[in-house]
Amino acid sequence: MASLLCNARIQLTETLEQMQQGTLMRKVKSKSWKKQRYFKLQEDCMTIWYQSKRTGKTESAFSISDVETVREGHQSEVLQSLAEEFPPERCFTIVFYGRRGNLDLIAGSAEEAQCWIQGLRQLIEVATSMDQREKIDQWIRDWFQKADKNKDGRMNFKEVQHLLKMMNVDMNEDHALRLFQAADKSESGTLEGEEFVLFYKALTQREEVLSLFQDFSEDGKKLTLLELVDFLQQEQLESEGTEELAMELIDKYEPSETAKARHVLSADGFLMYLCSPEGSIFNPRHQALWQDMTQPLCHYFISSSHNTYLIEDQIRGQSSIEGYIRALKRGCRCLEVDCWDGPNGEPMVYHGHTFTSKIPFREVVSTLGKYAFQASEYPVILSLENHCSVEQQDVLAQQLKDILGEQLLTATTDGRIPTQLPSPEELKHKILLKGKKIGRLEDTLDGPGDEAPEMSDEDNGAEAEEEKRRAKKDRESLAQALSDCVVYCKSVSFRGFQEARSHSRPSEISSFAEAKARKLIREAGNEFVRHNAWQLTRIYPSGMRTDSSNYSPQEMWNVGCQIVALNFQTAGAEMDLCDGLFSQNGCCGYVLKPSFMRDKGTLFNPSDPSSWESPGPVTLTIQVISGQQLPKVANSKAEAVIDPLVRVEIHGVPADQAHQETKYIENNGFNPRWDETLQFQLHVPELALVRFVVEDYDKTSRNDFVGQFTLAFTNIKPGYRHIHLLSKDGTSIPPSSLFVHIRITEPPGPEE
Repeated sequence: MASLLCNARIQLTETLEQMQQGTLMRKVKSKSWKKQRYFKLQEDCMTIWYQSKRTGKTESAFSISDVETVREGHQSEVLQSLAEEFPPERCFTIVFYGRRGNLDLIAGSAEEAQCWIQGLRQLIEVATSMDQREKIDQWIRDWFQKADKNKDGRMNFKEVQHLLKMMNVDMNEDHALRLFQAADKSESGTLEGEEFVLFYKALTQREEVLSLFQDFSEDGKKLTLLELVDFLQQEQLESEGTEELAMELIDKYEPSETAKARHVLSADGFLMYLCSPEGSIFNPRHQALWQDMTQPLCHYFISSSHNTYLIEDQIRGQSSIEGYIRALKRGCRCLEVDCWDGPNGEPMVYHGHTFTSKIPFREVVSTLGKYAFQASEYPVILSLENHCSVEQQDVLAQQLKDILGEQLLTATTDGRIPTQLPSPEELKHKILLKGKKIGRLEDTLDGPGDEAPEMSDEDNGAEAEEEKRRAKKDRESLAQALSDCVVYCKSVSFRGFQEARSHSRPSEISSFAEAKARKLIREAGNEFVRHNAWQLTRIYPSGMRTDSSNYSPQEMWNVGCQIVALNFQTAGAEMDLCDGLFSQNGCCGYVLKPSFMRDKGTLFNPSDPSSWESPGPVTLTIQVISGQQLPKVANSKAEAVIDPLVRVEIHGVPADQAHQETKYIENNGFNPRWDETLQFQLHVPELALVRFVVEDYDKTSRNDFVGQFTLAFTNIKPGYRHIHLLSKDGTSIPPSSLFVHIRITEPPGPEE
């Protein structure tokens, strides 16, 4: 069984053997909560178990594929608080994907800490570089580990029956016994090693893929190069270089070397292709950076977070540096920081007038300096909610300059008064401060082009007086040094679209609570779209959302608002939309708005179909064929098997908002077949997001969430596609997927 248990790519080093023997370490949750736990790497080298030293019972287990990274030393707030007590060389932090909390550990010695740090890094490297086939082998090993109750490396029929329940399969006993006996080649009454692999493969046989394969294969056994080209052109609508693509796919996904040499694809290879990134619903070309990044900043939707320092709710939640690290790693480009006077002249960050904990501003800034450009090289906007005295504002300015240095933008890109905002390309690796500013940007610039814009006589006097009065008021409450750090994002109160237009200052930005934004959308949709074609707008959640819930960002994007701030710490449909929109373009946090939203004279109004320039609606036809290895519902009983249904939601302009769902399939989360067709009409496809949700049907209460995947309509690939589902947290849950066929029908063009 050893061959099945350990990943072939893992060389058993002394380090890994030591981890398999187990190590006693302290698990730390706070300054006072430090408990001994016994950590042990399992035989498969891909799972870690830990148990309580006192009770000896296994507390928890996690898979290497859940781990994003390992940080050495005092690299978390908890470990920093214990810096006096434990030296950094004994401390390390395991960071997981998604919203799962970190695991802070203190080893007995520096050698033991190094053993785990290096060992974990080696295993993460293997887990992240596994190809499709190795991943399948890994899932088989995972299931074997879970089901081999008595750990004897073989599986009897009773263990197999238990495994089927765990895998979400409700199979009658006779059928299960037939599959079991067919796989038990040695007739020993148990499955071991390769026999279990055979059993798993029989279980995961995909009839619907096989019949599709046979439609294009003349002999039913293989696809010749030309047959594969036919499939790619006719079904997948691949148009250019299909022969090269076919060769590439055979080379990449055909398991048999002899078939590969003959340039043919077997049924196994065909399934591997359909499950791969090339067979996914998400256009792989759009996953990389594919948009023009040289347009003004206001021409992009910008991934933005609200109260970034909170990782729970708004009233008594914990303020944490981790909030910033998580947001930045997800490609968020606009962060919020609430600053208040702190003790000893040190400004602090927290949610004012509540019981949330506090973090020093300097820690937030150094975290920003370290993580700002790891996921994306495009600019980060730091939205400053400044509640500090003038004295501590000077400290804010000093800390920003000292810690960020060159990264902080303190002057316009060319030293002139901007007639439009610079582009993400021009602002690469720069951090922009958004906040109040004394006077106008042009007052601080010298050199060519610094004349103030012309004003007509009648508004000149009154306007100039008003400006002076405002600047004087600002001087009393604002430190000059901090004001000077604000260049392209001067916060101003909104006094109507007309007023903003007459001043035409692209470097000013207004913020609206969600309700105020909705009112403007209702009353002046087109003016809002035009305003957003030349100036930035920020939207934030209502103060009533003390539970950190979110509003739908879609209606704000529909009028071109760029900085639509959401509570990143709260999972749900709203964050799915945000992740869905920003999962394209290299996850860089900037997505170019459609051309009709970038034109200052546009007539577009999301609520008025007569203002749309489209020749007619696009028809999106989705055949929901089947599901594969859907996860169980969180916190459900081990033997409960789900009744899955699929709902497809369209989020876009009001006329396009729609959802339809399939019927539910009873007791089958393993390989449900729906074979149902859903159809939608999209009038403004450029703004539409499509969300696929799988739920467990419940006739007495609300359906339970199983998995979802959201993407922009413009990133959909037509044809036979797999949708790789994500958890509520937005992390991947392989091998859970949906198999669909997508058809997009454009409206007939104007008659020739």
